Amino acid sequence: MHSIDVVLAMLLAVAASGYLIRILPFSLPLPLVQIALGAVISGVFDKGQELEPELFFLLFLPPLLFLDGWRIPKQGLFRDKGAILELALGLVVFTVLGAGFFIHWLIPAMPLAVAFALAAIISPTDPVAVSSITSRVPIPKRLMHILEGESLLNDASGLVCFQFAVAAALTGSFSLASASLTFVWVALAGLAAGVATTYAMSWVQGWIWRHFGEEPGAAILINLVIPFAAYILAEALNASGILAAVAAGITMSYVELRGNAPGSMRIQRSAVWDTVQFTFNGIIFVLLGEQLPGILDGAVRSVQEAGHLNPWWLAVYVLAISASLAILRFVWVWLSLRWNILKAQRRGEQRVSPSWRVIVATSLAGVRGAITLAGVLTLPLLMHDGTPFPARMLTIFLATSVILVSLLVAAIALPRLLKGLELPEESSAEQEEDLARIASAKAALEAVEKLRQKRVEDSALAERYNAAASRVSALYQRKLSSGDAAETDPEEARAFENALRELRSAGLRAERNELFKLARKGQISDELSRRLVRNLDLIESRQRS
Repeated sequence: MHSIDVVLAMLLAVAASGYLIRILPFSLPLPLVQIALGAVISGVFDKGQELEPELFFLLFLPPLLFLDGWRIPKQGLFRDKGAILELALGLVVFTVLGAGFFIHWLIPAMPLAVAFALAAIISPTDPVAVSSITSRVPIPKRLMHILEGESLLNDASGLVCFQFAVAAALTGSFSLASASLTFVWVALAGLAAGVATTYAMSWVQGWIWRHFGEEPGAAILINLVIPFAAYILAEALNASGILAAVAAGITMSYVELRGNAPGSMRIQRSAVWDTVQFTFNGIIFVLLGEQLPGILDGAVRSVQEAGHLNPWWLAVYVLAISASLAILRFVWVWLSLRWNILKAQRRGEQRVSPSWRVIVATSLAGVRGAITLAGVLTLPLLMHDGTPFPARMLTIFLATSVILVSLLVAAIALPRLLKGLELPEESSAEQEEDLARIASAKAALEAVEKLRQKRVEDSALAERYNAAASRVSALYQRKLSSGDAAETDPEEARAFENALRELRSAGLRAERNELFKLARKGQISDELSRRLVRNLDLIESRQRS
């Protein structure tokens, strides 16, 4: 029963955290409140729960990464793919080398391979933590898209570097050729597994719908299963389950643009996923807080490994490592920016250099989270010869502390740094929205007229459907001009409302299809199409109630 009590306490802590951030007289990021509540739970139950990293990866990360991949704006992802890949791949390697040598210099008792392992596991930013911070910070959309794209893709590169550093610590040898081949397989096979899983399960579900009808509850459940299936398949292929979950989510966003799912199902599915996201995000940080007391005790006991008797040296290590990560990130971002501007100038393009605040904000927004925590806890207990793995508890403590410092710095510094900052956009969001509304309204008017002509072939219904079509058309004309709706005949209220509902439904279907078509062609962003389609789904749901 003890485990059940802890699980219930964690769920209660997640729920309470949502209210606490509104009740507290001072502003705190939600993750920090949840970490504090996790530490309280650890104190109440005497000790933290034993956390199995493999189970942690499987249960919590796939659905969150899947949802991030699904909802991230694809136009921004592909528009800034160069900057994202430079951060997700180049910056990880740069950080592993730079921070690894620095950590070994700072803590000579920590072997170089273990220092590289620590640098590798703290190099990737975490999409869950980034989302938690950016949701409460007035961050420019384009910068947020770059940070989200980076955090979705840099997990694989960081974890592969971590695995090879641990292997080097255990065996005393390292092969760059083998590491490179492994990384290619891990990345490509993971991406392929995610794409294949989403398409396969969506095709099967569509076939069932066509032949046996729709069942919203079962469809939503299958949707929840997709990230777990993609993760397990990739792990079975010795590939990256994390990249598989991300790829499955991105693929799901394209599957969604087919418009096959009913509007009511999309509304239910969105509510379910919002609940899953809030709950799992919260549990991750509550778990982190619950692990803190035990990790701190182990680090204090092992601080002598670094040659110091005073445990306050732990704070020095944490601050020094966190500062080195920010400096390395700043240097890489600045160099990458200068290189991209130079390439643009050689092509004859005019590229405006972003404000220094953008570079500093990008450097401080490298928030660490669940990936770092779960990864560092997989450090082996023993070497191959049976001796304890060197500086294991110290490494875990330093990685956990870096998570906390990155959260605190981002939460405190970013709002002040980004206030009033604007980034140049490639296209106008207002123009996109105008295009979407006008095109969908025109498509709806055509659909309403087509259905009206079909219905008025029966002369008995002609007057009713003409009046209903006039009223429905007026709703769409207001999007194109400023027309007024006609009054409904009170003597035929029920029949008229039925005709009105039928025509309105035809218009809504046409609007949705047009929005999906515009998104598939890339004329509007999938983010905008998702928002407008949700509005139409809500209107349709309200109309049917």
